[in-house]
Amino acid sequence: MVKPLAIFCWSGGKDSAFALYKVQLEQQFDVKYLLTTINDQYKRISMHGVREELLDQQAQAIGIPLLKVRVYEGSNSEYEQQMAQVLVQAKSEGISHVIFGDIFLEDLRAYREQNLKQVELTAVFPLWKMDTAQLIQDFMALGFQTLTCCTNDGYLDQSWVGKEINTQFVADLPANVDLCGEHGEYHTFCYAGPIFQQPVAFTLGEKVYKPLQMTTTNEVCPSSVQTRGFWFCDLIPL
Repeated sequence: MVKPLAIFCWSGGKDSAFALYKVQLEQQFDVKYLLTTINDQYKRISMHGVREELLDQQAQAIGIPLLKVRVYEGSNSEYEQQMAQVLVQAKSEGISHVIFGDIFLEDLRAYREQNLKQVELTAVFPLWKMDTAQLIQDFMALGFQTLTCCTNDGYLDQSWVGKEINTQFVADLPANVDLCGEHGEYHTFCYAGPIFQQPVAFTLGEKVYKPLQMTTTNEVCPSSVQTRGFWFCDLIPL
């Protein structure tokens, strides 16, 4: 049976890694490319702040070619325009599906599906509605290795960035934080596990704070959370 050709939207983090593992295990799609948005001013993965060199090493270790959507201004309109150009080119190669690692954010799923509808591609969500407590346990049990590269200071302070995701990390998370950080409480960099042919080598660099004020609410913490900025841990390739 000929499998549909797909692009996998790769953030570099644990949810992407687990979703890709699931897709490869189930063998329903032929994943031709990983697709990642890069802030071209800083040469880093958007939101996660991970250096482009480490993204390249991830893709090489996974063994799937990488496509990059480069943004400069950081606006939604720029992102949508740049993404559409890449997806239209991918469609011309016979790709019909785009795979995401989102878990339960309904508005984000609707946004992705609407954008893909405009270029006549289909969204796939392998982790959709999975219980995040079970998901994080399964992720660790499979032998994935990952650490936090970014934390939202409305939920987690400086001490949480650069931490390994392990049973102690999960046990220590505050009650108002989703265990997988699905509301953006934290972001991760995955560097080893069953989808990698070899680990990605790096060392921890300095911690950097970037102010960005915003107010959020979620079902884990119904009261408003005031974010004043984000902590990033610079990861340095070896």
